[in-house]
Amino acid sequence: MRLDILNHGYRARAKVLFAVIRLFSGHPVPDAARLVFYRPDFYGDRAKEFTHEAMRGPSDWSVGDRELMAAYVSKVNETEFCVGAHTATASRAYQDGTRVTAVLDDLESAPVGEPLRATLGMLGKLTREGSVSADDMRDVLAVGVSPRQVRDALAVCAAFNVTDRLADAFGFELLTPEGFDAGAKYLLKRGYR
Repeated sequence: MRLDILNHGYRARAKVLFAVIRLFSGHPVPDAARLVFYRPDFYGDRAKEFTHEAMRGPSDWSVGDRELMAAYVSKVNETEFCVGAHTATASRAYQDGTRVTAVLDDLESAPVGEPLRATLGMLGKLTREGSVSADDMRDVLAVGVSPRQVRDALAVCAAFNVTDRLADAFGFELLTPEGFDAGAKYLLKRGYR
């Protein structure tokens, strides 16, 4: 159920910003951004900083890899808005939408390296089951994923498990393909701040 607060619960300054964004981009402000402006003291400021660090901070994973992780976690959670947003962003980051679609359709046969495949599999299990075992971690490390990469992937997983639940709870509206693409351009240029 979509909460009406995402349509009307903003101060004048935010409303003006939303109008300017719509004017220049030609697209409405996505609900993910609207939520950040609704309660910045509760969710917005902290979530933006954490998500930006997970998605754009220093990491041995590429931006495309982390966007793919976000899309994959969102697919496991069946959160259509986040799947669309991060599929578009990963596709732009990699300049390869076919690869992203292949991963989301069938991880086991997708054209990705074993470190990324194993990591995505571990994130999927963690998202579905709520835990992973020491053996799961050993399997990921055994294919060449570093402990730091595991930590970085877990940060992406945490950020998008929270975001996915908020997207579902608030009933985020799906964007058009053009809207998701515009959002992807923005995320690649400016990140999550």
